[in-house]
Order: sequence, then structure tokens, then C-alpha cells
Amino acid sequence: MRLLTHLVCCLLIATFFKSAIVLGEETLPLSSCTQLTASGNSEYPPFLWQEKPNAKTLEGVNRLIIDELSRRINIPIKLVHVGPWSRAQTEVKNGRVDLMAGAFYTTERADYMDYFTPVMLHTTSVVWQRKDKRFAFNKKEDLIGKWGVTVINNSFGQEFDQFAQRKLNILSVASLSQALRMLAADRVDYVLYERSPALAYSVVLGLSDTIFPQQPFISSEGLYLTMSKKSPCNEDSLKYRIAVALQEMRQEGFTEQALIDGEKLWKESLHAGLSLE
Repeated sequence: MRLLTHLVCCLLIATFFKSAIVLGEETLPLSSCTQLTASGNSEYPPFLWQEKPNAKTLEGVNRLIIDELSRRINIPIKLVHVGPWSRAQTEVKNGRVDLMAGAFYTTERADYMDYFTPVMLHTTSVVWQRKDKRFAFNKKEDLIGKWGVTVINNSFGQEFDQFAQRKLNILSVASLSQALRMLAADRVDYVLYERSPALAYSVVLGLSDTIFPQQPFISSEGLYLTMSKKSPCNEDSLKYRIAVALQEMRQEGFTEQALIDGEKLWKESLHAGLSLE
């Protein structure tokens, strides 16, 4: 399945470069787009988070990547908080937000978003359990018959999502903090979420002595930058410029450095007394 994902996304970028070859880079029409908006999962440190509960902008690793992308394509990109992860997806789907700053690939999302390659970053998703109520977990089938929880509209990759839909009992809630608190209160058997963001939240919520991430991880997926198919800025010339900029940033090591710098910013926020309430 990961091979299929890679082939699909490579086909997308190949289309951009084919256009450039046919037209010649100098003859690509200038984009009429003068500004872009982006959003993402605001409960996703160190990749994205709100500095304050009422903040309208997002900080983190992906913010550093978006800011650099904006500079390279010479178009302002405003990275905004529009609500929970499910709301961010709705806003992109309807074209009210142009870009999604970090999303896994699924065929459902590909119906309303164009995916850029290379991926911005990679992340792993894991099963979180209570330390005093551990159960054996070695494969996804071990979750059958138990009750889990995750965030509304969250994905763990096409393969696991399909398995979960057929075989697992998974509740969906509005926020990561709610899901982790449900686990800590023994209301569910496990939480499904990406390891780094959930680990960060467990520390802030004071739950790191109560819950833990189980091994092995259930999926390892790429975080893609995407563009709404309904965005008024969805133009081949602009998508080509974005794809080239992302490729150059990866080759120059910018994205790897952004991960280091973003993790440092998250730790500084914790030391400054960040609150999730």
C-alpha cells in the first residue's frame, strides 16, 4: 500500500514537471494567486500547535517549512487555526483554505486535495495504553474486541484505516486531550494517535506516568503538503513552483533542520508554561 501511495504521489509531481518540459520554465504563465492560506492539525506538536488557546495562528515544525516555502515561491502564506482537525479538513475540502500543512495520504482525501512530493516529514502512529492495564499487542489483530478512541477524521494510512473500519471498535472525539483523558480515566482500552504529538500532550496533561506508547507502531506515514482542488489558487504553474521548492528544501536539508528547530521551540513553549485549556 505504501508503494501505491508513493506511485500516486510521484505521478502527481511528474505531471507538474511534464508541463514545465512542454512549456519551458520561462514560458509558464504567472500565477494570478497573490496570497495563500494554510491550516492543519493544531493538536500536533512538535509539528503544529497553538501558542495560546485563543491563538489564530499555528507554530511548530510545519510552520517553519511553510514560512520557507512562502519565501521561495514569493507568495505570502498565512498559517491559521480554523478549529479542530476535522474542521481544518472541511475548510480545505470546501476551498476556503488553500493548503493543508501536513496530511497522510488516503484515497478519500485525494478526491478533494492534490498531494505534493516529496513529503515534508514522516511520523509513526502507535497504540497508547494505561500502564496498569496493559494488554499484549504485537499486531493490529490484537486490538479486535477491545475499545479504542482517536480524533475525528484522523487517519493512520489507507491500509490500517480499512482494517479498522472492518474489524475494530474505535470511538471518535473532538480533541487529542479528550482522547488521552478518556484512556487515563479507564473509559477505553487504548488510544490510537501519532507518537510524537501524543507524547507531547501526555507531558502537558500530566499523564506521562499513567499512559505509554506500545510497540510496534501501527503505521509509518509521510506528512504531505496538499492543496484543495477547489482553491482559486489551484493552478498548474503555482503547483509546479511549490513542488520545485519542496524538492530543493529536502535536498538542501532544510526540512530536517526544521524538525530539530521545531522540537526546540516546543520544549521552550513547555518551559514557558504552555496550557492546553
